[in-house]
Amino acid sequence: MLYNKPAHVLHDMLKKKEISAAELLEDVLSRTDATEEKVGAYLTRTQEEARKQAEAADKKIASGCEIPFLAGIPGAIKDNICTNGVTTTCASKILEHFVPPYDATVMKKLNNESPVILGKTNLDEFAMGGSTENSAYHMTHNPWGLECVPGGSSGGSAAAVAAGSAIWALGSDTGGSIRQPASFCGVVGMKPTYGRVSRYGLVAYASSLDQIGPLTRDVTDCANILNVIAGHDEMDSTSSAAEVPDYTKSLVEDVKGLKIGVPKEYFTDGIDAEVSKAVRNAISKFEDMGAEVREISLPHTEYAISAYYIIAPAEAATNLERYDGVSYGERVDGIDVVELMTNTRTAKFGKEVKRRIMIGNYALSAGYYDAYYLKAMKVRTLIQKDYTDAFNQVDVIMTPAAPTPAYKIGSITNPLQMYLMDICTVPLNLAGLPGISVPCGFSSNRMPIGLQIIGKPLDEATLIRAAYTYEQSQDDKNILPEL
Repeated sequence: MLYNKPAHVLHDMLKKKEISAAELLEDVLSRTDATEEKVGAYLTRTQEEARKQAEAADKKIASGCEIPFLAGIPGAIKDNICTNGVTTTCASKILEHFVPPYDATVMKKLNNESPVILGKTNLDEFAMGGSTENSAYHMTHNPWGLECVPGGSSGGSAAAVAAGSAIWALGSDTGGSIRQPASFCGVVGMKPTYGRVSRYGLVAYASSLDQIGPLTRDVTDCANILNVIAGHDEMDSTSSAAEVPDYTKSLVEDVKGLKIGVPKEYFTDGIDAEVSKAVRNAISKFEDMGAEVREISLPHTEYAISAYYIIAPAEAATNLERYDGVSYGERVDGIDVVELMTNTRTAKFGKEVKRRIMIGNYALSAGYYDAYYLKAMKVRTLIQKDYTDAFNQVDVIMTPAAPTPAYKIGSITNPLQMYLMDICTVPLNLAGLPGISVPCGFSSNRMPIGLQIIGKPLDEATLIRAAYTYEQSQDDKNILPEL
């Protein structure tokens, strides 16, 4: 079996010519054929193109060239990242037949590495959701428990990596959409600092919050893929010009003297007891390894969900204006342009997308802008200040990545209850900070639990060092579900 190995192990095997890229691909495709009907991680599979890419990688290896990290390694892309010539639907009927004529910047960077792209993964429509139940096409199931959600919105990417139907994947994170599914599926997921990775070619949900990041088997793969996708991009005006370090240099086992903050607001009655225990045990492990742990307070955390669900829908309502059946998207005809737009948006947008557009337009309307949107932006500033104050005392902050393990499909029907599931992850997006989820145990019914490590702006290196040190201390790292 090759599908169950992390990318860095496979990279070494390819370099030593112990395996070929073609062999690796066929092993992963066989695994996908065996699991996809149960898991449903993909919206589009690109097997034939993948075979051509594997053949090209094998030629590069045979020539004796030094191969990049991802050369010949099969991976998957969330279906809201534009891929030249490959359908990009955002799991929405309004983009059912959209084929981008260009690549997102992250795709250009990846393609320079000669990877093997297996296809596009499922998500909540336009990345609006936390369970991948909002896809217009099909549900994705959690490989650890097929009756459970994989998390969202990058549920397809996390499920593919967990199932062994991709070695690595890209996701996007607006309010936790990489870290929460990583936690639910028992994989590593990182949201980089806002601006660290270009958003050019990422279909926008909330432009001041969105960020692309990797989902991987382990922290080593995460560091290597972040090396590939990070960096300034003149096509994205919000892209950071800060120099990008070599993140693999942070793959060292050393947390001696690391100051860890544990915010009391993240260990309240709303956090599942098993999650709280697993995360506290992980933090204790850091203490045993020489880190310093202290309780801190992030007092405005309780307002984060309220602020987020005004700011994100407001930006979403603006970004989704273009999907009207005239300038953009699928079309449903009407007797005039107003009816055409109404029919199109009524028929082609899902329930959750419509809900967030209406919330956003309400918050931005003349009579309510000051009462809602402006107030939410002030709260956002207070949340950012909480973190700034905390990072004057500590190097990293540790919390649960999600308040519960993965829950049963269909068990949460109240939108407000679903929104509250983002409480552990949303504050980072509001503050623009980096965060990583790393597996830290299992619930009593054998569902994964994730530890979230939060860092200072542009300090992904410290997160990687802390996560790697913890990962190496674990006996059951890199295990996949049996399915």
